[in-house]
Amino acid sequence: MVGFLSLSLLSLLASSAFSAIVPEQEVILDTPARTTEGWSYTDCGLPTDVVQIKSISVFPDPPKPGKNLTLTAVGTVKQVVEVGAFADVTVKLGLIKLLNKKFDICHEASAANASIQCPVDAGDYTVVQTVALPNEIPRAKFSISVRGYTVDEEDLLCLDLKVDFMQSPFPRIF
Repeated sequence: MVGFLSLSLLSLLASSAFSAIVPEQEVILDTPARTTEGWSYTDCGLPTDVVQIKSISVFPDPPKPGKNLTLTAVGTVKQVVEVGAFADVTVKLGLIKLLNKKFDICHEASAANASIQCPVDAGDYTVVQTVALPNEIPRAKFSISVRGYTVDEEDLLCLDLKVDFMQSPFPRIF
């Protein structure tokens, strides 16, 4: 359940990272990045990772500063995720690191009263988490790197996200 716990935490961490305002690793994947108008994600994990991400969606799409963001993540936890699992999160604006922080996944889930708590059993999960995005988020493009690890420092999950808070000069027609 580390993966799904991590996905739930992803929304919490994103909120924490933006309210706090985000060694590079290059991973070549055979799978394309999932994209929408204002954000995209790439599952940079391996088939051996504890959490396997099937999909992530957000509402509103694209995310908007000052509004609630609801993140829905679907995935599979391959082995029990124990207390002590953590995520290294880096938020960047271009080449500038705004945040580089280690988060205790179980502590963050507990503090946020998330629907999934540690220990997380193996199985399929759908996690829906809503967070308030601060209105003060700069109108810019951010990249977010999330590397999750088990208490034994085994790979839990790997996600790379891009979020564009810049206002489009063209109105959305549909």
